[in-house]
Amino acid sequence: MLSRLALRKGSAIAAIALRSSAPCVSAAPQKLLLSTSVPQRMPNKMPEEGGKVRYGFIPEEWFQFMYKKTGVTGPYVFGTGLILFLLNKEIYVLGPETVHAAVALSMFVYGIKRFGPGIAAWADKKREEKLEQAYEGRNANIEAYKDAIDHEKTEQWRLDGRKQLFDARRENVAMRMEIEYRERLQQVSEAVQKKLDYHVELENTKRRLEQQHMVRWIEQNVVKSITPQQEKDIMNTCISNLKNLGASA
Repeated sequence: MLSRLALRKGSAIAAIALRSSAPCVSAAPQKLLLSTSVPQRMPNKMPEEGGKVRYGFIPEEWFQFMYKKTGVTGPYVFGTGLILFLLNKEIYVLGPETVHAAVALSMFVYGIKRFGPGIAAWADKKREEKLEQAYEGRNANIEAYKDAIDHEKTEQWRLDGRKQLFDARRENVAMRMEIEYRERLQQVSEAVQKKLDYHVELENTKRRLEQQHMVRWIEQNVVKSITPQQEKDIMNTCISNLKNLGASA
C-alpha cells in the first residue's frame, strides 16, 4: 500500500512539475486566440495502407515517440520495467489466465501473420472496387457537369449572337421603312407628274381646238367671200397650171 501511495504521489509531483515547466500564457492572448477566426480544415483522407507495427500489435509510432527522449533501447527498457514493476508490486498476479492470455495473444499474432495478408489483399480489392465505382459515379457527374457548362457557354454564345441578330433585324426594319418611304415618295412624284401632264395636255388641247376653230372659221369666211366668177377664174388658172406642169413633165 505504501508503495502504491508513493507511486501515486510521484506521478502527481511529475504532473505538477510538467505543468510548472510549461510556458505560461496570459488570459488576454487566450481570448485573442479564441476570438480569431480559425480556417476550416480539410477532412482527413483515409490512408491507403495501415501503419507499421512491431511484434504484430505495437504501433511503430510508440517507439518513434520515445526515441527522441530515451534512445533506441528506451521502449524495451520501459516495457520490461513496466512488466517487472507490475509483477513485483503484485498489481498483476501470474495465474492460469496469464498462460491463456499468452496463448491467445500468440494465436492472435499468428493469425494476423498467417491470414492477415490474404484478408488485407481481399479488403484492398473490395476497397478498390468500391473506389472504382465511386470514381465512375464521380467521373460521370464531372462529365455531366462539363456538358452542362459547355451547354451553358453555348447558350451564352447564342445570347450574344441574338444581340447581333436583333441589331440586324433593326437595321432590316429601318431599311424596309426607308424603302417604303422612298416608294411612297416615288408614287407621290408620279401622281404629281401625271397631274401636271394632264394640265399641260389640257392646255395644249384647248389651244389646238382654238386653232382648229379659228382655221375653220377663217376658211368658211374666205369661202363665203369668194364670188362665183372668182371661183371660175381660179379653177381655170389651176387647170392651166396643171397642163403646163404636165407638158413640162
